[in-house]
Amino acid sequence: MPAYICVTCGVQYPPADEPPAHCPICEDERQYVGLEGQRWTTLAELQTQRRNEIHEVEPGLLSIQTTPRFAIGQRALLARTPAGNVLWDCLSLLDDETYRTVRELGGIQAIAISHPHFYGAMAEWSSAFDAPIYIHAADEAWVQRRDTGLMLWDGTARQILDGVTLLNPGGHFDGAAVLHWAGGAEGRGALLSGDTVAVNPTLRTVSFMYSYPNYIPLPEAAIHRIVETLRPYRYQRIHGAWLTIPDNGPEAVARSAERYIRMIRGER
Repeated sequence: MPAYICVTCGVQYPPADEPPAHCPICEDERQYVGLEGQRWTTLAELQTQRRNEIHEVEPGLLSIQTTPRFAIGQRALLARTPAGNVLWDCLSLLDDETYRTVRELGGIQAIAISHPHFYGAMAEWSSAFDAPIYIHAADEAWVQRRDTGLMLWDGTARQILDGVTLLNPGGHFDGAAVLHWAGGAEGRGALLSGDTVAVNPTLRTVSFMYSYPNYIPLPEAAIHRIVETLRPYRYQRIHGAWLTIPDNGPEAVARSAERYIRMIRGER
């Protein structure tokens, strides 16, 4: 039986004879169902239509991105550390070429996901590389396919490998996570942020939103929680779902949070 993949968000569902009637992730107000209605594809179809491009973002960090763009179009990031390789966020496509390349780079020892929009075909990746999938327990209800490798974690922080710590600042989702990589940015520390701290095109500021496609803001308390969760951790670089802030990451977060709070208070 095929495991159907939502065309809009890219999340894979359990194997079934027929596609699901709904995609709860897209029907939530943080996503959307396209004007053409709910549509589905399969991994086999994607493997004939698309491929993944892999390139170095910084020493020890690789970007994996599907082309032509599919669903939300985010990149997955493979952090290569002395303690093992971590795949941050996921894609809907896993093909033989990607598998061979990643295997030659040492495989994957852990998969960590920032939030439900980037679950992709995480069960396929987990099974292929025999790697656990770390998802915060607050987002358990959003997991659509649970048959492989799921590791729920709770609390504010969880070290999954030496020098690799998951944080839960919340915001975009209750279980939204970021990954602190102590060895990133040539030892100065890097943050892999998904959508909780979204890198803006200026590469000098970030955004915080409850819903990006529907432009729904977060409350002030959520911004304070994000800032305070990140504050104890040393980092300079922020790698978002598409873009990277190369330096002065904490200053970008603080400046952006102050601007955001002023605006929602009406202090333009």
